[in-house]
Amino acid sequence: MRRVTSLMWLALLLLGLVVSPSLPAQETPPANEGNGRYEVRDIHDPNGIGKFYMGREIAYVMGAQAIGWLERPEREREEQLRKLVKALDLKPGMVVADVGAGSGVITMMMAPKVEPEGKVLALDIQQPMLDALAVKCKRARVDNVELILTTNRSVKLKPETVDLAIMVDVYHELEFPYEMLRELSAAIKPGGRIAFIEFRKEDPRVLIKEVHKMSEEQVRKEALLPEMNLKFLKNDDRLPQQHLLFFEKVRPGEKAAAPAPSTDPKP
Repeated sequence: MRRVTSLMWLALLLLGLVVSPSLPAQETPPANEGNGRYEVRDIHDPNGIGKFYMGREIAYVMGAQAIGWLERPEREREEQLRKLVKALDLKPGMVVADVGAGSGVITMMMAPKVEPEGKVLALDIQQPMLDALAVKCKRARVDNVELILTTNRSVKLKPETVDLAIMVDVYHELEFPYEMLRELSAAIKPGGRIAFIEFRKEDPRVLIKEVHKMSEEQVRKEALLPEMNLKFLKNDDRLPQQHLLFFEKVRPGEKAAAPAPSTDPKP
């Protein structure tokens, strides 16, 4: 049988003609979970789990069966990952958390940048993803990547141990975004950063299913809750399809910033 190319699969996925590889694991949650933070609806996007947080639906997690999609050759051209890594301003000695690392495409790009004393903490909720990354690290003789199996409520990180955390197309899939972000913020050192990379919901030219996109306004609304102890730094616009939103952990005695108006240009 002839192989269907990645581009053909992309076209089919965007048209909704094939089942998304991101259907798995989550079950519809009880309506009363999260102390009223979450709402469960019977009528919802088929690509979402029917659970809503601060007005948006949470998307299904991309399963380990989609590793080929994460590692498709054209991803660099489409998402310009090298530009992303450059924008992170990595320095030797940094501790970086790749939250939802998947099979480690970006983890492996970051690891050399923080050598020799630094390391990348590769976090994922799926053991098969971490297993695939472990094989990569062994083959490439990369020894500064630490694999961490998380839960849907906990990042499993110690307080104030991380210089930078990144979430590449991940935050919108977190089943408990409030709990996860609050715990992630606690793991960031004062003055450290969190970067949200999300496909632009505001731009109709970004041909990704709606539930897998986020607006800058929505990210800022969620990240700038006072208890997150974050302040907004910037939206770096160098990526072709995605927001690159940086937030900083406030220092002792410093107040977290109130949500500010979006700086997004009109599409």
